[in-house]
Amino acid sequence: MNCFNLVATCGNARAGELITTHGTIPTPVFMPVGSQATVKTLTPDEISALGARIILSNTYHLYLRPGVDVIRKTGGLHRFMDWDGAILTDSGGYQVVSLSALSRVTDDGVTFRSHIDGSAHFITPEKAVEIQEGLGSDIAMVLDEPSPADASLKRVREAMERTHRWAERCLASHNRKDQQLFAIVQGGFSPELRRISAEFLSTLDFPGYALGGLSLGEPKETTWETIRQTVPFMPTGKPRYLMGVGSPEDLVLAVSLGVDMMDCVLPTRVARNGALFTRAGRINIHNAAFREQDSPVEAGCGCYTCTRFSAAYIRHLFRAQELLAYRLATIHNLHFMACMMADIRAAIISGTFDRFRQAFLASYRTTDEEVRLDQKQKWVKARKPEVD
Repeated sequence: MNCFNLVATCGNARAGELITTHGTIPTPVFMPVGSQATVKTLTPDEISALGARIILSNTYHLYLRPGVDVIRKTGGLHRFMDWDGAILTDSGGYQVVSLSALSRVTDDGVTFRSHIDGSAHFITPEKAVEIQEGLGSDIAMVLDEPSPADASLKRVREAMERTHRWAERCLASHNRKDQQLFAIVQGGFSPELRRISAEFLSTLDFPGYALGGLSLGEPKETTWETIRQTVPFMPTGKPRYLMGVGSPEDLVLAVSLGVDMMDCVLPTRVARNGALFTRAGRINIHNAAFREQDSPVEAGCGCYTCTRFSAAYIRHLFRAQELLAYRLATIHNLHFMACMMADIRAAIISGTFDRFRQAFLASYRTTDEEVRLDQKQKWVKARKPEVD
């Protein structure tokens, strides 16, 4: 099944069309995350109005609560959450790392201990596919085993080879014709293992391919170098999906390396903490500088938040801990991401992406790398469940 049309290229950057049962999505695309069948604080209509045509939901969390049987009996995930766009579900493999203290991996599958009530659950590759077929997502992911950032090369190779075996089992058990199944390239930070993984999985002819096991606490340059070394061995005519990356500057760089799809909880999570994206970089609305700013968070922004309210009002809502603060900040950040991705796509099609990339990165103030890395490593070490 051909689910991807390549429309234009500009250097390594690609503009395409991702074809799903619930619509055709222009790429490159950023997918908002709704782990538990909701993008936090927003209704499906609001998400659609912001320009999103595909969102990500989490198989592991939906399996635990409310359970796949509940969702299946109510007509599938789209009807359950009243979302008429496309849905990608991950397989639960990421929880192998993020909840490693609660999981055990064997060749047969993964035993998770629920972070909710401590109950044990065994997920095989076949079970991961069965769950996602029951959810009815447009794109399902194979069960994989990401490697921790500090894993030895021997451990990384073992995880990669297990991921390959699981991919074959997932492919053999997948029966739903209106659902695409994507493979996940692993191999840690080893260029050789990444090449081996991409080449092996390419022979299985999946509809799409993801880059997994990145953004798990490693320095960003390590992430980018790994992508540079891997993308050339991924199929040209299939969508390339970079999992778990979502800061604005990272999306621009990922597209420049040939990535088509990205997702992350970052834009919505930081929004609920008062961090808002602007063309000059991320701002903290709690800062006193916004106390009396009788103008929008960003001049010229067309989102509901900026066209209706002042930065002073948004700051007041956060300081007063009013629930509306989280909604308005989330609306702004997702609008920013959608507009940025539309601008990226237009620049690729017009042949001006390199100029766009240079101008964007020159004006966008990024988060300090040492601070970012320290925060990420603390989170990974704590192994807290990521639910958004």
